[in-house]
Amino acid sequence: MAQSVRWHLSSTSKLVSLFIWLFALLLAIWILSLLPLDEVSEAITKLHFQQWCQWIALNIAAIIFLTCRWQVLITAIRLPLGFFNLLRIRQAGQLVSFVTPGPQFGGEPMQVYWLWHKYSMPLHHSFLAVGVDRFFELWVNFSILLVMLLALIFSNPHDFIEWQYIALVLASIIITMIIIGWTLLRRPQAIEAWINRIISPWLHHKRMREIDQHLINFNRMLQAAFTHRRKYFGIAIGLSFLGWTCMLAELWLLLNFIEIPLSSTNFLLLFVLVRLAFLLPLPGGLGTIEAAIFWGFQYLSFPLSAATSLIVLMRLRDVTILLTSVTLLPGLHSSKNLGTDTH
Repeated sequence: MAQSVRWHLSSTSKLVSLFIWLFALLLAIWILSLLPLDEVSEAITKLHFQQWCQWIALNIAAIIFLTCRWQVLITAIRLPLGFFNLLRIRQAGQLVSFVTPGPQFGGEPMQVYWLWHKYSMPLHHSFLAVGVDRFFELWVNFSILLVMLLALIFSNPHDFIEWQYIALVLASIIITMIIIGWTLLRRPQAIEAWINRIISPWLHHKRMREIDQHLINFNRMLQAAFTHRRKYFGIAIGLSFLGWTCMLAELWLLLNFIEIPLSSTNFLLLFVLVRLAFLLPLPGGLGTIEAAIFWGFQYLSFPLSAATSLIVLMRLRDVTILLTSVTLLPGLHSSKNLGTDTH
């Protein structure tokens, strides 16, 4: 039965990956077709070699920091897997998230599958490995975005009415996540009782009893990590800040490329607009990011031609990462023992 399930999942995964691969290529072609060719040519030829190196280095650094954070988190819960294996899974998962509605979500089920199928990690451990990283990432991202939004509010008192509702939504999400995390760590019995009430009609089924046991094991692993290996979470927060520093530096660099003079407040406004647009449920933030940049440039009385140049550079980066991530998909379907290549 297990072999039959594995074969069925493997076949389904290959079909899904083929669809994602084709859709990613079509999305990349579509993005390029939307960009004005003259602007693309000018943006590419205008940059010097040193500027290209700085831009590429910042993107690579951000990816490395965020992959290191995932490795630190799964080390904290005693689920060993090497950096380069995690890098492959993370970038392939990011590809899936990029081409699905909502760039922040979508690739997690495939990441769970690849951990289980490619690296022979037990399925419930795979769920935990992906879930911990995603929960942590969302909490950190929303927290940093809220801090930036509050800084923007207090530096622009006339805009307070426009931004306060977004700040309240972000604060509500963060508080909810804190309550969920606290309940998981301190009151696991409440969650277990709630889940048991939901699945009680099916508890006689073997699979449901296994799910209940897995949830208990999840909680024990999380409690052990938080109690005895708390320093890992501090390291993960530091790596998240480094990743965000790279993203901030990249936008600052791109704005310097197109020779836009910016105060810290104006820069913060553009960055927050882009990050909020990226949260909206459209593949790759297509349309929303462009609208946010044009609105921001118009609001700040910057030339709209410069906004077009910024969009061209950002989309060239997206297409490059998209096509690079596509090359990782085929190798993730052959099964591989966890004990090999874990360093």
